[in-house]
Amino acid sequence: MGARSESMSEQHRQFIEQQKLFFVATAAEEGRVNLSPKGMDSLRVLSEKRVIWLNVTGSGNETAAHVRKNPRMTLMFAAFEGAPLILRLYGKARVCHPYDPDWETLSAMLPELPGARQIFDLEVDLVQNSCGMAVPFFNYEGERGQLSSWAEKQGQEGIEAYWHKKNQRSLDDFPTAVLSPES
Repeated sequence: MGARSESMSEQHRQFIEQQKLFFVATAAEEGRVNLSPKGMDSLRVLSEKRVIWLNVTGSGNETAAHVRKNPRMTLMFAAFEGAPLILRLYGKARVCHPYDPDWETLSAMLPELPGARQIFDLEVDLVQNSCGMAVPFFNYEGERGQLSSWAEKQGQEGIEAYWHKKNQRSLDDFPTAVLSPES
C-alpha cells in the first residue's frame, strides 16, 4: 500500500509533473496550521531532493510567515485521474523574495506569473506514497484566469500596495517579510 524513501524517484517526478494541483501545509510552533491548494504550473522538481514553487499574491501569506518561524513543509499531490496515488514530500523550506539575491536564478526556472510574490525552495528529506483509493476522479477543465487578470490590472505598484495592506502579517500576527527582510 504505502512506501517511504529519502528522495524522489523518476516515477515520482513524472507523476508530479502531470499534476495540475498540489497542496502545501505549514505550521509554526504555535498558532494555526495552514493548508493551501496551489496550481498555475508553478512547481518544478530540480532534483531527487529539491522542489521549488512560485507563490503568487493572494488574500493571505501564511506559508511565508510559517516558514520564517519553522521551515517544516509538506507538499501533497493526489491522482484525480488514472491509477490511485497520494504522494507527499516532507522537508525543510526556505522562502525567497524578489529582493533576495537568488530570486533571478530561481525565478528563471519558473513561469512568469503576474503578482509573483515568493518562491519556496523545499529540501526533501522524506517521500511517502499511499494508495489514494478513496480519492475520487475529477476532470480538469482548465486554469482560472481571475487571479492573473486581477494582478495584471493592479500593476506592480498596486500589488505592492496590496502586500503592504494584506500580506505583511499572518492570521497569528507573524511577520511575512514580503516587503523587506525586516517586515
